[in-house]
Amino acid sequence: MVTFDGIECHNEWEITFEEIHRNGDIAFAIYNYTRYTGDTSYVLNEGSKVLTEISRFWADRVHFSERNQQYMIHGVTGPDEYENNVDNNWYTNYLAQWTLKYTLEILDQVSDDVAAKLAVTDGEKKQWQDIVDRMYLPADKDLGIFVQHDGFLDKDLKPVSAIPADQRPINQNWSWDKILRSPYIKQGDVLQGVWDFIDDFTPAQKKANFDFYEPLTVHESSLSAAIHSILAADLHYEDKAVEMYERTARLDLDNYNNDTSDGLHITSMTGSWLAIVQGFAGMRVRNDQLHFAPFLPKKWNSYQFRVLFRGRSIQVRVDSTGTKLTLLSGEPLTVDLDGQAVELA
Repeated sequence: MVTFDGIECHNEWEITFEEIHRNGDIAFAIYNYTRYTGDTSYVLNEGSKVLTEISRFWADRVHFSERNQQYMIHGVTGPDEYENNVDNNWYTNYLAQWTLKYTLEILDQVSDDVAAKLAVTDGEKKQWQDIVDRMYLPADKDLGIFVQHDGFLDKDLKPVSAIPADQRPINQNWSWDKILRSPYIKQGDVLQGVWDFIDDFTPAQKKANFDFYEPLTVHESSLSAAIHSILAADLHYEDKAVEMYERTARLDLDNYNNDTSDGLHITSMTGSWLAIVQGFAGMRVRNDQLHFAPFLPKKWNSYQFRVLFRGRSIQVRVDSTGTKLTLLSGEPLTVDLDGQAVELA
C-alpha cells in the first residue's frame, strides 16, 4: 500500500495486511475509467488480466460458512480504520462480490487470444458465480441499513455530538483501545460503497444508511467529507452538503483535524472538486450518456467548472437563472439535464 522502493513501508499491520478492499478498489477504478471514457482497449486486454488475478484472490480469500450456507470474509479492516480485524465488513464483501461479477462480464467480451492467455477454467467461473450468488452481506431489516460489520450494532451507539469538544480529534486524545470499542467511524465505510454504486441503491436505502452512519462519523480522514457531501446533495440535504463541502475544501486551511503540520491533504482538495461536480451538479454517467442534475445552494451566487468527456470539453455554469452547458470543443453531444435531452453543438 505504501512503498518507496518496492518494499512495504507502512508501519501498521492492520492497514497493510487487512485493508484488502483495496483490491476491489482497483477493479472499480478500471470499471470507472471504462464507463467514463467509453474506451475498452484496456479492460479487454491488460485490464482483464488484472481483474482475473483480483478475482482469483477473492475466491481464495473468502470462506464458506456451512452453518449459514453463505460465503464470508473474516479478519479485515474496512475503509473505517477505527475498526480493525472485523468480520464481514459490508463494503469489503460487497466489493468482492461486485468484482467477481464484473470480471465474469468482461471475460464474456474478450477475444479468443486474450481468453487463452488468461486460462480461466469453467470450474473457476462456476466458483466465482457461486460466490456472487451466495455472498453474505450483513443488513438489518428493522433499521433498513447495511451493517458495517458483524457486531457493529452491539456497540454503544451514541452520536459524535456526545463527544466533548476537547476530546476531538479522538485519534489524538483517546487510546486505541477506546477508539476500537467506540462506535465512531473515521470515514465513510458503508457510505463509501453507496457512493461508488450510487445508482444501484434506492432513495430509501441511501437515506436510511446516511441518516444512520453520518451522525457516527468523526470525519478524521481527508477522504471523508467529500463523499458525505455528494451523498447529502443526492438526498437533497442542502445544508449538510454545503457543510461537508466547506469541510473538505478548507480541511487544511482551518486545520480541522489538527494535522495540517503533517502536510497538505491532496485527497481532500480533490474531494472539493468531486463535491461540486458529482454533488451540487449531480454529474453521473449512465448507459454511456452524461447526466447532470444541478442545484445552487442558497448561500452561493454561482459555480462553474469544465469536464472532458469522451473527447468533448464541456463548461457547466449554474447560477440563479439556471444551468448553462457549453460545448467548448469536440463533436456534438446529447446530454441529460434534469431528465431532459439537451443537444450540445
